[in-house]
Amino acid sequence: MRVLAVLLADIESGKYGPGDPIPSEADLCKTHGVARETARRAVRVLRERGIVETEWGKGSRVRSATQGADTLGDGSSDQQHRSQ
Repeated sequence: MRVLAVLLADIESGKYGPGDPIPSEADLCKTHGVARETARRAVRVLRERGIVETEWGKGSRVRSATQGADTLGDGSSDQQHRSQ
C-alpha cells in the first residue's frame, strides 16, 4: 500500500515526530489520489502497530516509540528499535 509506505517513511525520517499530526484521510486522498478507504486502512495499520494514535475529531498523531511499545504487545517494539 503506497500511502502506508509513504507515511512510514515520513515518520521514520522525522518529517512527523512524536506528537505531530499526520495528514487527514481527506488530505491523503487528495495527495495520493486514492479512495477514502485506502487512506483509512493505512492509518488503521499505523494505529494497530502502535505508531499513531487517533482521537475522534482531532485526527491522528505520531506516538512516541516507548508509548507504543509500553501499551501494545503486538510487535510495536520492533518500531521502537528501528527508530533508535
